[in-house]
Amino acid sequence: MTITFLTREGYEKLQEELDHLRTVRRQEIANRLHEAMEGGELIENAEYEDAKNEQAFVEGRIKELEILLATARVVTDEEKHDSIQVGSKVTLLEEDGLSEEFTIVGAAEANPRGGKISNESPLGKALLNHKSGESVKVEAPGGAFTVKIAKVS
Repeated sequence: MTITFLTREGYEKLQEELDHLRTVRRQEIANRLHEAMEGGELIENAEYEDAKNEQAFVEGRIKELEILLATARVVTDEEKHDSIQVGSKVTLLEEDGLSEEFTIVGAAEANPRGGKISNESPLGKALLNHKSGESVKVEAPGGAFTVKIAKVS
């Protein structure tokens, strides 16, 4: 099985989602199904079909989260090094002089707009195991570029 890296925050967020799906969403869908069945003919009942489709989606997401959390490796602050690892906060200087700050996270909690990039992305892969002060060439689908690591924390 593939190990998924998660920060403590990411693990807790996914656990909350799983708990919500198990307790709240399952009950909401069960209520919708019950109401739709009381509505008469199930063959032509669009509400029933919609609820069944939503139930399948929610059950699939529950299973996905259960597997993800069961195989997750939570990265702790004690594991951080002076080189970039999952969980590191990194400040980069781009070729045009702009600086950006990112946190390297596992793919399951990546959110580039939120400043969280996956360790499996081209930038994330290129940065791993490098240190502050180093320049790193990134091979991306849109072309290669170089960034300088200004700070690692």
